[in-house]
Amino acid sequence: MIKNGPTHYIANVTTRYMALLLDEQIVLPISINEEEYANSYVCSPYSHYVTYAKEELVLIQQRWLKFALKILIDCFGVFCKWCRINKTVHINNWLLSTNLYPALRPEQLAATLSFLRERFPQHALILRSLNAYTNASLLEAARQYGCRLVPSRQIYLVEPANGGSIPSKARWLLKRDRALVQKHGYSVVAANELQEQDIPRIVEIYNMLYLQKYSLCNPMFNEEFIRLALQGQTLHLVTLRKDGRVDAVLGYFCRNGVMTTPLFGYDTELPLEIGLYRMLSALLFFIAQENKYVLHESSGAAQFKRNRGAIADIEYSAVYDLHLPWYRRLCWIVLSRILDGVGIPLMKRYRL
Repeated sequence: MIKNGPTHYIANVTTRYMALLLDEQIVLPISINEEEYANSYVCSPYSHYVTYAKEELVLIQQRWLKFALKILIDCFGVFCKWCRINKTVHINNWLLSTNLYPALRPEQLAATLSFLRERFPQHALILRSLNAYTNASLLEAARQYGCRLVPSRQIYLVEPANGGSIPSKARWLLKRDRALVQKHGYSVVAANELQEQDIPRIVEIYNMLYLQKYSLCNPMFNEEFIRLALQGQTLHLVTLRKDGRVDAVLGYFCRNGVMTTPLFGYDTELPLEIGLYRMLSALLFFIAQENKYVLHESSGAAQFKRNRGAIADIEYSAVYDLHLPWYRRLCWIVLSRILDGVGIPLMKRYRL
């Protein structure tokens, strides 16, 4: 990724990519940006808090509220550019929808932030994808160091291995969803059985879901990314195949007892009644259960995930900006207050 540049693998990610070696044993990839306002949200706060936020307004039914929020977001977008919100260094940035963290001690986090503050004195330092359920100690360490905790989205987590926390109805739904694989004649195909000719199809069905149905702010993975994931086993790919064709795919990775799925897609042109999304979600649950992982289900499909035993939590970005001029800090101050006062209540009410 460093050698060829992230854009070689992810079309809408332009960033300077480096690696930080911590205590000779922990590697933290970092992305360095200046502006790049059209970037995916994985390294662009502007895309996350402005572009993507406007797209999410379709979920709000009240026309007056939607109109008012659109004006607010547009005005805030101009303000963000003035404050140079995208002049950032993202720490532990794997350029995926969710970054999972190694077990960092408070002193290691402090050393990392101190080093990067000196190396990049004009950049805000950001750790994305933190939540109180899986990152409680890291969140507290970031707060103690002086980071500002800025809400980013509502996420869903489940502990399949802790059967007592999963309602019986949820377990029944998951077993029913998994049974759809056999019912509709699909076979589960692991990465070692995939062929070169499957790669374009995997990209196609990921695009169908994450880009065409959801948002162009999501990472635009290309065939080189899938090929790299297969060769380097950076993602564990599982597909559903029928009549020789891949109709659904998931790609997951695990770190420090947590598992998440940044690659997820299915043929959205097939009838919903087939239940490809339900099959993939059930497969994920039982993979996590078998390995005793906490399953991080990201955001979206809130009611579906709640019905299957997931709990909601708020995800944060820890932003260190104390070394920056006042006008650069201002956007993060305003953003955190807006999201604490308005954003989180809206996320919870509309289950965004």
